[in-house]
Amino acid sequence: MENGSKIVVSLLLLLLLLPLLSTTISAQTTSLAPNFYSTTCPNVESIVQSAVRQKFQQTFVTAPATLRLFFHDCFVRGCDASILLASANGKAEKDHPDDVSLAGDGFDTVIQAKAAVDSNPQCRNKVSCADILALATREVVQLTGGPFYTVELGRRDGRISTIASVQRQLPQPSFNLDQLNTMFARHGLSQTDMIALSGAHTLGFAHCAKFSKRIYNFSPRSRVDPTLNFQYAMQLRQMCPINVDPRIAINMDPNTPRTFDNVYYKNLQQGMGLFTSDQVLFTDLRSRNTVNLFASRNTAFNQAFVAAVTKLGRVGVLTGNQGEIRRDCTRPN
Repeated sequence: MENGSKIVVSLLLLLLLLPLLSTTISAQTTSLAPNFYSTTCPNVESIVQSAVRQKFQQTFVTAPATLRLFFHDCFVRGCDASILLASANGKAEKDHPDDVSLAGDGFDTVIQAKAAVDSNPQCRNKVSCADILALATREVVQLTGGPFYTVELGRRDGRISTIASVQRQLPQPSFNLDQLNTMFARHGLSQTDMIALSGAHTLGFAHCAKFSKRIYNFSPRSRVDPTLNFQYAMQLRQMCPINVDPRIAINMDPNTPRTFDNVYYKNLQQGMGLFTSDQVLFTDLRSRNTVNLFASRNTAFNQAFVAAVTKLGRVGVLTGNQGEIRRDCTRPN
């Protein structure tokens, strides 16, 4: 009887553990993996690469626009391509003031790459827009001189995109180090990750309104932000007069704006960070050593960026039976 009781107890424990075991197995089988499409769409990386390179040859803006699109997508609702969804009433993520400046070339890059993937009968409707955006981001980084890195795949596309979900989810040009760290930590990203991802500002541009206060009306004591290189501030004034056309855009990196390199950090050492949130990485002693490291060693920056962008690509992903594979990246199925 004693042995029989032990058997019964063991069976009961096994029955209790089965749901937990199945959940663990499910989590393992739906995790991201570089070879996720090895049987369903084995040529997905080369197809996306070709489409992105074709778009890049048409316009350089493809690079910074795609890179920024990936960041904005992952920081709001996770990397689920919700940033690509359009809304007839202007209430989608892309319609939020923090997103309206996203260049159309980034959206177009993903749409063209998706069309190229789906033109392959083996791949049609099998690759998510979220994964295509992740792959396209890697391509533009490499095309501009940055590192090649392995992209984890297996994301599914979200069905929801609301303007309200963007509120207080994206870093602002005026942020200090504590605000930056808090926002990035919310997504499992460290201060080093944040500094490395900020290095993406080595590409791209910003509109004058985003930094005009630093060069015209910083404080009652100083019209120019004292952390800003004065000569650089005067150059910015020439490019951004007080009554400037809001469509005027300035390179984030005034020295090598078309190259993914560590010059961004060298600029910070010279007081030439365009945003307060850029320059604070050097002026704050808690982050200065990392800036100095990346400025002195491009390989250190590249390695840190690869680690950070890989972690970024895991934020809030939908996998397995979650979400869907959108047939049209701009709307749910």
